[in-house]
Amino acid sequence: MKGNSILSALALAGISAAQTPSGFTPVVEQKLEVTFGTKSVTPGLAFAKPETSRQPTIGLNGTADGTYIWMLIDLDASTNFVNPGAGQPTTYLHTVIRDFKASGSPSAEGITTLTSTSNTPVAWFAPAPPAENPPHPHRYTNLLWEQPENWAIPAAASQMLQSQKTGFNVPKFITAAGLKDPIAANYFNVTG
Repeated sequence: MKGNSILSALALAGISAAQTPSGFTPVVEQKLEVTFGTKSVTPGLAFAKPETSRQPTIGLNGTADGTYIWMLIDLDASTNFVNPGAGQPTTYLHTVIRDFKASGSPSAEGITTLTSTSNTPVAWFAPAPPAENPPHPHRYTNLLWEQPENWAIPAAASQMLQSQKTGFNVPKFITAAGLKDPIAANYFNVTG
């Protein structure tokens, strides 16, 4: 019995360390700092649509000396945008922006803000879940990758970003883009 308690505690510790929603692949343990205005995202925090209308500020705990790619994906979209209840659950790609770099030294809290002068390959598209009855929160997942030096988006990855936003498959994109697993993540909920 005591062994089961230890295993349960270890399992819960592993779950609580994930910065991605339960069941999402790949699992990411490092927290991506995401802030809308003055409201910092903790995994699963609920927001109203207007609070997420502007692109958030992102950052990493500690020093960030690389170049990064940021993605925002809705894990709870529908294949039917007009009548979500009549569609099938699917993912929807909102944003992918490259060339994020540290913009100064870490803050007093130890967070290094990341900024990008790019808005490509997929510009900011704010969360906009439709009104649903009953209301259904959408999990918006933020992912951050180290951007390889001299990275050019491979044709297969570029095609995915432009033509496969509905039903977007993150593991397939990672392979097509020649990336490693994300280094940081976070997610928040928005209800239509």
